[in-house]
Amino acid sequence: MTKRIEIDDDIYRHIASHTQHIGESASSILRRLLGLDQSDKRADGAPVVEPPVAEKAHGRTIFDSMTSADLAGQRSVVARFLYILAMLHKCHRQMFPKVLQISGRDRQYFSRSAAELEASGTSTNPKQIPDSDFYVVTNNNTTRKKSMLNQVALELGYNQAEAEKIRDFL
Repeated sequence: MTKRIEIDDDIYRHIASHTQHIGESASSILRRLLGLDQSDKRADGAPVVEPPVAEKAHGRTIFDSMTSADLAGQRSVVARFLYILAMLHKCHRQMFPKVLQISGRDRQYFSRSAAELEASGTSTNPKQIPDSDFYVVTNNNTTRKKSMLNQVALELGYNQAEAEKIRDFL
C-alpha cells in the first residue's frame, strides 16, 4: 500500500540528492538512508529495473552520473538537451570530439564555435554545451534532438538499447 506525504522543498532536494540511478523512487532512497529493507519498488508495486549499462574503458557512464532529480530540474526541452549533452561530455571527455562528425543533410550539428554552426545553415541557434568547448545547433524539433542524442550515444560507445534510453531522457 502506498501513502502520500507532504514534505518541504529542502527535504525533497536532500532526498533527491541521494539518487543513485535514473528512475529510483523516493521510497527506495529513504529505505537506503534509513537502513530499512532495500527492496526497490515503484508506486504500483512493480520492481524498478535499472537500465543496462555497458562497461566503458573509463568506468563511468551517463547512467552513473545523472540523476532523475537533476534532469527534472531542467525546465525546457533545450535545457534538458544541453544538460544531457553536458553529462555525456563529462563522462566521455576524451571521446566527445567524435560528435563533430554528426551532421544533418544540410547542416552541421556540432562544432567548436558558434560561428561555424551559424555558417552551416540558417536559424541554427547554436548554444554552448555547458562545461565544454563544444557548441550544438538547438533550432531543431524534439524528434531531431532525440535523434541527435541517439547518434551521440552510439558514437560514444553505448549500445543501441542504451542509446535509446539516453534519447528518451529528453
